[in-house]
Amino acid sequence: MTDLEPLDRSVLPRGVRARFAEGINGLRMHLLEAGFEEAGRPCLLLLHGFPELAYSWRKVMPALAAAGYHVVAPDQRGYGRTTGWSAEYDGDLAPFRLLNLVRDMMGLLHALGRDHVEAVIGHDFGASVAAWCALVRPDIFRACALMSAPFQGPPALTSGPQAPRPDIHAALAALPRPRKHYQWYYSTREANADMWRAPQGVHAFLRAYFHHKSADWKENRPFPLAGWTAEELAKMPTYYIMDHGETMAETVAHHMPSPEEIAACRWLPEEELRVYSAEYARTGFQGGLQWYRCRTSGLFEAEMQIFSGLRIEVPSLFIAGRSDWGIHQVPGALERMQTAACARMIGCHLVEGAGHWVQQEQPERVSTLLLDFLRAARST
Repeated sequence: MTDLEPLDRSVLPRGVRARFAEGINGLRMHLLEAGFEEAGRPCLLLLHGFPELAYSWRKVMPALAAAGYHVVAPDQRGYGRTTGWSAEYDGDLAPFRLLNLVRDMMGLLHALGRDHVEAVIGHDFGASVAAWCALVRPDIFRACALMSAPFQGPPALTSGPQAPRPDIHAALAALPRPRKHYQWYYSTREANADMWRAPQGVHAFLRAYFHHKSADWKENRPFPLAGWTAEELAKMPTYYIMDHGETMAETVAHHMPSPEEIAACRWLPEEELRVYSAEYARTGFQGGLQWYRCRTSGLFEAEMQIFSGLRIEVPSLFIAGRSDWGIHQVPGALERMQTAACARMIGCHLVEGAGHWVQQEQPERVSTLLLDFLRAARST
């Protein structure tokens, strides 16, 4: 796969280019950048989530560059045209753990000749990486903007035998309408093939997936949940709490938009969706699914407990779509982020007319919020 070319400029906005950076913690990293023409510009690092790519930032990069920034968005480990990682289900998960993903970003900045960035900005699972970047190396990542996935802080330090926790998965399966949690489904051996070899094809699968989690699906009307119980979790849509016997491809197929709805979708027209579907048809989804397996396995929680009690001390911001269930999928997380996990949170914004894909659904509003935040962060 080392003979891959950068993403063709015909699919990129004016002023955004694609290229590779070599020797990044074992990776050949594919990245998009804007505002690269002038040396010495302050740098912003943008980190995507699942199932996205650096391409998910295409709509905000020009505005940030126009404001005077050098904007860098990589395909992260496991994604897109970045190579040097293994998608073997039975391979080593350690390269995909959060602290090594932070190391990836430090390596990228080193390759770019940068000793710091003005801000690290992450969406979805990329928000987790961004949060940990700011938590453990605030000298490098000097401000932090998170989107769609609240940060609760590092896990608490534990010692000795722990009382067994209630089995949420058994409780979900025992509901009158049996259910299962999507993160644990994503951790199964079958999940990659279910999506990569979906009966409807990768393109149609992704169309339904993006639609189902967007503000275009009018049933996305999120609200806080009372607790981490099966009955409460089951109030969420099936893209989070799936019907027990269905794959994710089957789950979202129930909500495939009509041809008229697809034609009316301005934030993700067919030619832009084809960038995603072509990449995932080539790579499959396992690279991104390894991140979920690191989380659900608990294998790396002990090393993360080293940071127990620390908060993000750099200026921080949170942005999500008002129609995004992601802010409530862990009950209480949004509140803990604002009161305990982030010491200098400048703002928490829920954007009208956006679901989970906030920087794609409402890029102008997101760009404005980011630029306002960056000005405020410089003055604090």
